[in-house]
Amino acid sequence: MVLNDFIYLMPLLILVMASLITMLVIAVKRYHKIIYIITLLSLIAAFASLFEIGYDEPYYIRPLFVIDSFALFYIGLILLSSLVVAMLSYAYFEQREERKEEYYILHILATLGACVMVISNHFASLFLGLEVLSVSLYGLIAYLRTRERSDEAGIKYLVLAALSSAFLLFGMALVYAVTGTMGFTEIGIALSAFQETPLILLVGFGMMVIGVGFKLGVVPFHMWTPDVYEGAPAPVTAFIATVSKGGMVALLIRFFLETNGFNYPALILIFTIITIASMFIGNILALMQNNVKRILAYSSIAHLGYVLVAFLAGNVLGVEAVTFYLVAYFITSLGAFGIITLLSDEERDAEQMEDYRGLLWRRPWTAAAFTAMLLSLAGIPLTAGFVGKFYVLAAGVKTDLWLMVVMLALNSVIGLYYYIKIIAVMFYQTNAGRERQALHPSAYLVSGITIALLAVLLVYVGVYPTSLMQLIENITLSVSAPAL
Repeated sequence: MVLNDFIYLMPLLILVMASLITMLVIAVKRYHKIIYIITLLSLIAAFASLFEIGYDEPYYIRPLFVIDSFALFYIGLILLSSLVVAMLSYAYFEQREERKEEYYILHILATLGACVMVISNHFASLFLGLEVLSVSLYGLIAYLRTRERSDEAGIKYLVLAALSSAFLLFGMALVYAVTGTMGFTEIGIALSAFQETPLILLVGFGMMVIGVGFKLGVVPFHMWTPDVYEGAPAPVTAFIATVSKGGMVALLIRFFLETNGFNYPALILIFTIITIASMFIGNILALMQNNVKRILAYSSIAHLGYVLVAFLAGNVLGVEAVTFYLVAYFITSLGAFGIITLLSDEERDAEQMEDYRGLLWRRPWTAAAFTAMLLSLAGIPLTAGFVGKFYVLAAGVKTDLWLMVVMLALNSVIGLYYYIKIIAVMFYQTNAGRERQALHPSAYLVSGITIALLAVLLVYVGVYPTSLMQLIENITLSVSAPAL
């Protein structure tokens, strides 16, 4: 490696060093606040280092990585999301008796795995990033060992991740058998030489789609996703819903564009079925839930279906729509799960409908922020979610995906019901509802400020989306222009 390689990998190297420093500090003395501060500073430093990296031209660290403006944008999005989750975690874990410090090591390593996936241009680096992310999440999901359903959620995620890795590896092996290479760009070049697509190649791609489906939790690979959301600690649930899914979507975009995956009708048909099924089944099952975490889990399945509508467009506008929608979804999901985190106590998370009954009259600002997040998820105007859905619809219309556009519009109407149901519960005029035995108010100051900033950002992006759109248009050219 040369010096430039270290400069371009600086965000990842900072995360590696942060995990080592955190581990050494824990070995000397357990002190939750110090570990928390080290984690925040390391994530901020990793994000700041992105501005020292040149992004005019893609930089290749062959054969594993490519760092371009697309990768840097997603790394920045992942780091900021991870920072928000870390900021929400202090008050949540401070009120629990379990040893808290190792949580931050796993948190940093999971963030590192997602960043590696984003810059991957090779099967080896893809699998390395995926496993670092997955193994860290095993521990994060089951971290609160004394809690009911925590171990169950961890074991179920372990099974899901193992299935995902198995299908991905088998699919990679078949693709390698046909092309003789594991680099994304080289695979695309090798495939362009075939007059007819070999059946074994389609089988390999299909198995990789199954592996990605398990990781994204889309239908029909979604069965245990709500159980994982319900059993995991609330900050970890926020991490799974955003960072974990975002890293895989970015990787999927790069892989399909580099290998010309949109030229295979069989793959497009598979994704079309997955997209429609995810939208309908996610929304319909969410209607049947009374647990807020499970509602948001099924909602995330539907939202990934919306993302796949733009993904199937397979053009520059589609990549832009996916990226914008993910930004809006990250802001909204972090805010929604952040409020669940804020309202949780040492016994259990605030996940039942009764926990929110009359919240408007007990904690009006918290209820207002949660209402804004839910309206954004529903795609109501003046929120980031509305602009995101409009962007996705524009991508679908431009490529004549009329069936997908109609399905998205119909499912947006269905989804509106269960979001309004939660809002209605908060507006009940009653003294019922669960109040937390709070720690010192200063412990929740950072969490409260974080949620307030997310709410403001949510409205700002919904009212003034132009600057974010222009930024996304600039960064998507680096990944989409060569292939399209």
